[in-house]
This record gives sequence, structure tokens and C-alpha cells, in this order.
Amino acid sequence: MDPNPNKFPILSYVMSRIPQVGTKHPSYSDFDDIDIEQPKPRSSSSSTGSPNSNYPDGGLMIQMPHLNDPKVMASMTSAVSDVYQTRSILKTLGDRPDHEAVDSARSKIAEIESTLLKQLEEIVLESKPNEIDLEKEKEIRQAAEKEKSIYKAVVQLDEMHESYEKLLRDAEERLVKIYRSAASTEKVETAEEDVDEEVNEEVVRILQEASVKGVERVELSGRELRFLPEAFGKLRGLVALDLSSNQLQVIPDSIAGLENLEELNLSTNLLESLPDSIGLLLNLKILNVSSNKLKALPDSISRCRSLVELDASFNHLGYLPTNIGYELVNLQKLLVSLNKIRSLPTSICEMKSLRHLDVHFNELRGLPHAIGLLTNLEILDLSSNFSDLTELPETFGDLTNLRELDLSNNQIHALPDTFGRLDNLTKLNLDQNPLVIPPMEIVNQGVEAVKEFMAKRWLDILLEEEHKSMLQANSAAQTGWLTRSTSWLNNWVSVVSENVTGYLGGGEKSPRDPYLDQQL
Repeated sequence: MDPNPNKFPILSYVMSRIPQVGTKHPSYSDFDDIDIEQPKPRSSSSSTGSPNSNYPDGGLMIQMPHLNDPKVMASMTSAVSDVYQTRSILKTLGDRPDHEAVDSARSKIAEIESTLLKQLEEIVLESKPNEIDLEKEKEIRQAAEKEKSIYKAVVQLDEMHESYEKLLRDAEERLVKIYRSAASTEKVETAEEDVDEEVNEEVVRILQEASVKGVERVELSGRELRFLPEAFGKLRGLVALDLSSNQLQVIPDSIAGLENLEELNLSTNLLESLPDSIGLLLNLKILNVSSNKLKALPDSISRCRSLVELDASFNHLGYLPTNIGYELVNLQKLLVSLNKIRSLPTSICEMKSLRHLDVHFNELRGLPHAIGLLTNLEILDLSSNFSDLTELPETFGDLTNLRELDLSNNQIHALPDTFGRLDNLTKLNLDQNPLVIPPMEIVNQGVEAVKEFMAKRWLDILLEEEHKSMLQANSAAQTGWLTRSTSWLNNWVSVVSENVTGYLGGGEKSPRDPYLDQQL
């Protein structure tokens, strides 16, 4: 939860100098591992090095010498008091819940509220005294609130973390302004603004030409663009737009006006988010947002139902939208490598058109159990998820059209027993895994040897299961015969016993004959 020094260098430095913190500032070697949602534990020892020792190229103090000014530091410390207080609260409450858990909590709250509404409607229709109705209504509301409180806590914790991230950005901006004021850098800022104005004038000219001539493709790659004019949204006839390799930080909402757009390339920019209005691009087929700073894709992207290819690799994504698989039914290629994704949403199993899935170099801990439903999948790259990926689900064998599979650099000990059913698999990489099943001598012989080994293993398992079933069936039949035989024998013994007892007089006495009594 501490500010990441790579993203918030001044804020991180100032926070490390607040006396109450009393912990060592993380070393630069750990910066890549620091994450706001899952921070690396900081050392409990006090800071002993110089202020510069944690920063490259001579240290932050060399790059920003005015931080030595006590007045500047005092002003900055005062400006981040809200960050320090919020951080303390979040450390008590815990880490941020994942996106799917939050969506699930929201759905559960909506379900509880819907049920509550129905119950209240039933109360209104009942013909009971008012005081009983009011009491019952109170009980129902209290029960609903109690049930919702758990899910509300999840949503509220997520919102607090979201607000905290915005707070960090705002705080960094405040500190930058304070420093710039102290360093008198107004001239530099003015020069940058002049450059922006020149670039934007060129963009406006291109837009005007495109509007007049009615062109379908606009190429603005590598022009150092920092801003995109709102007028872009008026080019309704545009089919392809390339804005790659610029310095764009924001895409305007007016992009929704490009109603005929089919290809959009926003790769290699500085984007931290995409506008929700992107979901209105109903004809969009190819979207490339790779090599940016995106932390999440907007949920509205699921409404781009014409999408065939989506490339969001090399970002900071921690998750994919929960319902992305239910909506993007035409998607054939999904590339999300080099991110921080820990789990794929279960809805991804509904992407029946998906042919190429690349999730390499993430923090993937497993695959959804129903992954086998992706029967059209041909290329799957799960490599370099390292210690996080340890096993594959048994339904993996249902990916019968899979041709290429990369599982290298993981911690997989055994392939699923159904692996031998991947008849179309021709390319397989299992390097750098502690495999036991199949043994490495089989792996070294190639993909066909692996398939043959796993297929035989699967057949042996099926035969063993069939043998067990037959034994159980025979055992049940023998038990039934013995039960029937024992029952018949008991009945026969009972009848014989009664007859013998009667013959020996052990039963009731015969009635006396009055004629014989008279003769005697």
C-alpha cells in the first residue's frame, strides 16, 4: 500500500521521511516487485543509508536538489497528510479484493434488495393489523441489511482502494507543483506547451483534410501527440485509426462518434485508462492497446461484440472484466501477456470462437475449470507464470483442436490425465517445469511421445475404474444371493420348529372328549 517509487517518486520519498512511519525505505532492487494492491513487506529495521542510496543515477536528491530545502520538505509533508492517514486505515482493513469478487458482491447485493422488495410487497397485500405489519417489515429489513453488510464491506473496501490510488496520483501532482514552484521551472513548461500547440495544429489540419475528402484511414503514428482533439469524433466515416507510438495519456469520450470504426491502434502510449464510451464502437473488430499503463479494461469493452482481435499485452492489468466472455462471442485472438493477471474470469470459457489465447508472463494461479469448453482454441501460451501456475484442470483434455501449447517456466508437476486426448497437438514446450508425470525421459522424446504416454495412462485409468465397477457389481450380486438364501432357510427352520413342538405337546392342549370321560 506504500506508494510505488517508480510511479510516485516524490511522494514515496516524502512518505519515507515522515517520522511516524519508522520503517526502512525499500531498496531500488525491490521497486519492480512493489504493488499497491499486494505490497512487498518492508524491512522492520530503521533506515541507515543516505537519502540517495535508494535511487538510481546518483539519487533523487541529485535529480531534484530542492528537496534539501527544509521549507520545501515541510510544505510537501503537510500536503500528504491525507495520504498517510488513508494508508494507515487501509493497512488495517487489508488488501484490495479482486475484480471478480467485487462484481460478485455487487450482484449479491442487488439480489438481496430484489428479494427484500418482493417480501415488502407481500406484506402490503396481507390483511393484518398495522402494528404486526410494521414489526414484520422491520424484521425483514434488518435481516436484509445484515445479509448485505458482508458484501457491502467487500465493495466499500474496493472503493477505498480505488480512492486511495486516485489520492496517490493527486498527491504526486501536488508535490510536483510544489517542487516546480520552488525550482522556478515555468519556462520549461511554457516551451512544452508551445510544442504541444504546434503538434495539435498539424493534427487539426489532418482532421480537416480527412473530413473534406471523406477518407477511411488516418495514420498518426509516431507524432509525439500528447492530446487528441474532440473533433476526432466527427469523422463518422473513419474505418481505421492509427495513434500508436505517441504520448497520449487520455482518449476523449468523443471517440464514440466513430461509429463505423473497425480498427483502432492505441499501442505504445501512456494511457492509464480507456473511456467507457469505447463500448459504443459496435463495429470495432481490431483493438490494440498494448504497451501502455492500463490497470484495467473498462467493463463497457464487453459491448464491442464485433471484436475479433484484442491485444492488451504489456500493461499493468490485474484482471479482465468479469463478463467479457459472455459478450465477446466473436473474439478469435486475445493477447494479454506481460501483465499482472492472477486469474481468468470464468466467463472466458464462453468465448467459443477463440482460437489464440496468450497469457504468458503474468501471475496466473490456474485456469477456470470449464476451460475445456474452448473447443476451437488452436494456440495457447501459458508460459512464464513461474511459481504461481502449478496445475491444469482435468477438462484440459477437451481442447481437442489445440495445435500449439507453451507451458514453459512454470511449476507444473503433472499434466492432467486427459492430456492424451489432444490429438491435434503438434507443438509443445514443457521446459523449466518440475515434471513427474510424464517423466522427463518421455518429455525429451517430443510431443508425440508425451501424447502416447498420457493416452496410455488415461486408458489404464479407465480400465482400472471399469475393473473396480465390475468388482463392486459382483460383490453386490453375491450379497443379495446370500441374503435371499438366509431368509429362505430361516423361514424353513421356523416351520419345522413349529411342527415338532406341536407333535411333542409343547403347544396348546387338545380339547377333552366328553364321551370318553363318561366311559371312564
